[in-house]
Amino acid sequence: VSACWQCNRLTRMKDYSLSLLTSEPVDVLKALEFHNSPEGVSRTAGFCTNRRDSKGSDVAYRVSKNAQLSAPTKQLYPGDFPEDFSILLTVKPKKGIQSFLLSIYNEQGIQQVGVEVGRSPVFLYEDQHGKPTPEDYPLFRTVNIADGKWHRVAISVEKKTVTMIVDCKKKTTKPLERSDQATVDTNGIAVFGTRILDEEVFERAYDSCSS
Repeated sequence: VSACWQCNRLTRMKDYSLSLLTSEPVDVLKALEFHNSPEGVSRTAGFCTNRRDSKGSDVAYRVSKNAQLSAPTKQLYPGDFPEDFSILLTVKPKKGIQSFLLSIYNEQGIQQVGVEVGRSPVFLYEDQHGKPTPEDYPLFRTVNIADGKWHRVAISVEKKTVTMIVDCKKKTTKPLERSDQATVDTNGIAVFGTRILDEEVFERAYDSCSS
């Protein structure tokens, strides 16, 4: 395990590049069958080029504009979506991009959870009562991960705050004005690399960090 993941107590997730961390961790790339190389997805060298406990570099996946990656949310979470959770990702965004990496929609097509990466990352969350409103979505203005470099990012949602940690160095916490006992509907779909009706598509690589 790298020292980076040790610093934020997420060591058991070292093998995942995009994961939802709860009592039952979910490997999103595995759930979306990246290993089967769907259209628009290709393999490339990952973040760790020389692990001591493995041969060769990590495997990463490069995603192009024509990729269409989605799955029923229940395929990721057969049960209830957790109220508190963390999202871990290792990404190398296209320089200057601002687009959604992961979006979760309810049965009516309303986006409930979203991670927008770029020059100023945004965490989108809307509970069963429509809270918080769009103008109150947490915006991380002092964080830029769209610089063409690899970054390890952890996003932790706990009660009414959301914390983003980038490369174990920069930690920023923002208020999340959601309802008490907030819930996320799992009867919809999860979309990777964009969001419904968006023209901007997330392009670049996602590291699987397999060891």
